[in-house]
Amino acid sequence: MTEADRAGEHVHATMRVVLVCATTVLMFGLALRPLLEQDYRHPGLAVLAFAVLAGVTGCCSRWVLRRRPLPAALALTGTLLVLAAALTATLAVAPDRRFQAPDWAYGLVGWHFLLLLLDRVRVLVTVLAVHVALSTALFLHAGVPDRAALGTAGTATFSAVTVQLAVVVITRVLCRGSREAAAVAEERDRLRTRMLAAEQWQKGRRDLFTGQLGAVLPLLAALADGVTDPRDEEAQRQCALRATQLRRLFAQNDEVPDPLVHEVAACVDVAERRGVEVSFAVSGAAVPVPVAVRQELTGPLVKALSAARLRARVSVLRTGKDVRIAVITDAHTVVAATSTASVEVEYGQYGEFQRLETRWRN
Repeated sequence: MTEADRAGEHVHATMRVVLVCATTVLMFGLALRPLLEQDYRHPGLAVLAFAVLAGVTGCCSRWVLRRRPLPAALALTGTLLVLAAALTATLAVAPDRRFQAPDWAYGLVGWHFLLLLLDRVRVLVTVLAVHVALSTALFLHAGVPDRAALGTAGTATFSAVTVQLAVVVITRVLCRGSREAAAVAEERDRLRTRMLAAEQWQKGRRDLFTGQLGAVLPLLAALADGVTDPRDEEAQRQCALRATQLRRLFAQNDEVPDPLVHEVAACVDVAERRGVEVSFAVSGAAVPVPVAVRQELTGPLVKALSAARLRARVSVLRTGKDVRIAVITDAHTVVAATSTASVEVEYGQYGEFQRLETRWRN
C-alpha cells in the first residue's frame, strides 16, 4: 500500500469515528424521545427497529474505534439490516404522521448507511436512493397526500439527504487532498533518496579513482627514478594491468546501451594497443548487470589480458539464467582468481594456454 492509499484510509477511519459519535447522539438524542412517547400504530415494531439500528452501530464501533476498515460481510449485512429496520419503523408509524417526529428512522438511517458504506460511494448513493424510493412509495400508497404533507415530506427529504451527501463530498475532498499531499511527500522522499544515492555513488567513484591512481603512482615513480626497468617483463605486465584497470574504470562512466560489453571492449582495446591479437565474440541479448557485479566479472579478465603476450580470445555469453565471460591467453604467468559471493571463477592451464571464466547467475 502506498503512502497515498494510507492517507485515504486515515481520512476514512477518522470520518467513521465522527459518524459513530454522530449516529449515537442522533439515535439517543432525537429518536429516543418519540419512541418513548409511543405515538405509533405498532409500538413493538418501532422498538425492534431502534434495537436493530443500535446493534448495527455497536457492531461497527468495534472496528471503527480501532480505526480499521469494516469487513465487506459486515457492511453488506449491516446495510440489509438497516434497510429492514427503516421499513419496519416506517410501517409502525401512522400514515398521517410519516416524515414527522414519530418517523425518526427516515433521516436517521442515512447516517447508518454513511457509517457502513463511506468508502463505497456508488453503493452508498444507490442504497440511499432505494431508501428514499421505498419511503416515498409507502407514503403515496397510503393515499393522496395534501399540499402540507407533501411540503413536509419534501423538506424532510431535502434536509436529510443534502446533509448526508455533503458528508460524502467533504470526505472525498479530504481524501483527495490527503492523497495529493502524501504523493508529494513520497515523491520528495524519493528525490532525496536518489540524491543521497547519487552522492554516495559519486563518492564511491572518487574513492575508486583515488585507489586506482594510488596504485599507479608508485609504479610511475619507480619507472621515472630508474628503480624499475621498463624492459622487465613483470614491469610491463604491471603497466598493462594498471592501464587496463584505468581504461575499464573510465568506461564505467559512459552512457551506453550495453555497459558490460562496453567495459570488456575497453579492456580488449588496451590489449590490442600493446600488440596482442585478440579475438572478441559476444552472444545473447543484453541483460542489466549491477556495477559491482560487472567489476567482479571483468576483474579476472583484466588480469588475464594484461598477462597475455601475443594472442587472446575473449567471449561474452548471456542467457536467461547467467552471464559468462571467458578468456584464453598465452600468458606465461598463471593468473589465479577466487570466486566471490555473487561471481563464480574457474581457471586452468591447457598446454601453453590459460583459460579463465567468470559466471554470474542472474
